[in-house]
Amino acid sequence: MEALAVIVFLLFILLLIILGAAIRIVPEYQRLIVFRLGRVLGAKGPGLVLLIPYVDRGVRADLRETYFDVQPQAAITKDNAPVSVDFFVYMKVVDPLPSVIAVEDFEGAARGIAITTLRAVVGEMLLDDVLAKREHINETLRLKLDEVTNRWGIKVTAVEIREIIPPRDIQEAMSRQMSAERNRRAVVLEADGTRTAAVTVAEGEKQATILRAEGDRQSRILAAEGYAMALSKIFEVAKGIESNTMSLQYLETLRVLGQSPATKFVLPLEFTRLIEPFTRHAGRAAEEAK
Repeated sequence: MEALAVIVFLLFILLLIILGAAIRIVPEYQRLIVFRLGRVLGAKGPGLVLLIPYVDRGVRADLRETYFDVQPQAAITKDNAPVSVDFFVYMKVVDPLPSVIAVEDFEGAARGIAITTLRAVVGEMLLDDVLAKREHINETLRLKLDEVTNRWGIKVTAVEIREIIPPRDIQEAMSRQMSAERNRRAVVLEADGTRTAAVTVAEGEKQATILRAEGDRQSRILAAEGYAMALSKIFEVAKGIESNTMSLQYLETLRVLGQSPATKFVLPLEFTRLIEPFTRHAGRAAEEAK
């Protein structure tokens, strides 16, 4: 009985080993490249994949996007200026079969191609363009890398330059240029502020002068209108005085003058007009008497 129990236990252990070698669980983001006696059968998964133990062999391929960092690389620009550039390369497996069959280590191969491509791209550009056109360099590197890695079933999704380090003397010249540019901007801003303030003050004085002139004009207009109204009022009152009243006032004045000891009298021209009614009345009375 003990020997039978040992045999059963050994068979159970052997079954577990066989099942462990035959069963593969492939997640969604992976594919299993199956080789049977060295011959590729294809990509399997995701899910449960059964293999023939010791006959089939599976190689996993990860479909997730990955990246690698290219350490600072020395390159010479078109105008013979040495620069140091480091960048990231982002890529993903789009066809798992050639990524396993066509290349041994696609990441290492892509790294080497990225370095040589960087030097070729930088060598065709001037230093100012290298410093100013990072996006252009990124896109050029991505396209050139993608042309090569496409045959491996690899898609280069992005290339991002992290840092470009020019020579020390060029860095010092750039620092001086930046300082001069900041000083120039400060002078320009100060001049603009002074000009704006002067324009604002002049505009305020102009508006104040206009308002004062307008006030004076309105004052003169109102004064003239007041004088005109007063004269019109006086004229209206004067028209209300009857001519007989004026005649009586003239006669009263002549009577006072006649009582004075003076022997000479000055009669106004209007006196003949004043006595015309009396002379006409006297003439009519003499005609009636005749």
